[in-house]
Amino acid sequence: MSTELEYENTLPPAAMPGIKVAILGTGKMGGILLQAFLKNNLLHAEQIIATVAHPERAHALSAQYSVEVTTDNLEAAKQADVILLGVKPIQVPALIEQIRPALSPQKMLVSFAASVKTSAIEDAAGIEMPVVRSMPNTPAMLGAGITALCRGRFVSEDQLGIAQRIFGTVGRTVVVDEKHMDAVTGLSGSGPAFIYIIIEALAEAGVNVGLPRDIATQLAAQTTFGSARMVLETGYHPALLKDAVTTPAGCTVDGILELEEGGLRVTLIKAVKRATQRAKELAAG
Repeated sequence: MSTELEYENTLPPAAMPGIKVAILGTGKMGGILLQAFLKNNLLHAEQIIATVAHPERAHALSAQYSVEVTTDNLEAAKQADVILLGVKPIQVPALIEQIRPALSPQKMLVSFAASVKTSAIEDAAGIEMPVVRSMPNTPAMLGAGITALCRGRFVSEDQLGIAQRIFGTVGRTVVVDEKHMDAVTGLSGSGPAFIYIIIEALAEAGVNVGLPRDIATQLAAQTTFGSARMVLETGYHPALLKDAVTTPAGCTVDGILELEEGGLRVTLIKAVKRATQRAKELAAG
C-alpha cells in the first residue's frame, strides 16, 4: 500500500479566471502590480507572464514569485489576453512595433506610460484594438494609490471593468475623459510629492515648538492620513470638516490665518497647474 498522502488543492479560485495577463516591463509599477495580483488573488501565478530586460533579473523574479518571466516581449504578448505596457513613455513606440505580430482586436492593451495618448498606441498597433490608458500614483506600493483610467475608441464596458479590477488591487480607481489625464498627472501623479512637503513642514514645525523629531513626524503623517480618510469615508466637503475642527477664538483659526497669509492655498493650486502644464508639454512631445 502506498504511504504517499494525497493533498487536495485548496487554492481559492482566482477573481479573474480564464484571463492571461502579460506585464511588459516589470519595473517599479509593473512589480507592484505583479505582487498585488497574487496577494489579492486576482490572478493565479500561471495566469501571469512578465518580461524584463536581463536574463538574470528574469530568473530572480521568476524564483521570487513563481511566475513565468522572460526577456521576450513578443512571446509574452502572444500568450496574453491583456497586455500591460510598463516601459518608459519614450520606449512605447518601439515596444508596440516589437509585439505588433501578436496583437489582435480580441486582446487589450493597458498602458501606464505617462503622457502617451490612447490614439498614439492605437496608431502604433495598426489595428482597431482596445487600449486603456492609466495614471497610477506611488502609494499604489501600499495598496493605497489611486489610478485614473481613460478608454480608447474600441474599449467595451466589460474591458474597462477588467482594467478597473486590475488597478483596484493597488487602491481606488476613477474613470475620466482623456482630455483630463494631464490634470490627473498634475494632481494625483505629482500630488504625493506635494503632500510629503506638507508632512515634512508640519514635522519641522513640531520640532520648532519642542517635540522630538520622530514623534513630530509620526504626528504629522498620521494626522494627514486620518484627515484624508475623513474626506474619503465621510463624503463631507473638506471645508465642512475643516470648520468642525475650527472652534471660535480657538487655536486652529489662528493657524489657518497664518496659512492664508502665507499663501498655502494659492501655492498648492499653482503647483498643480504647473505640473499639469508640464504634463501637457510632455504629451505634445
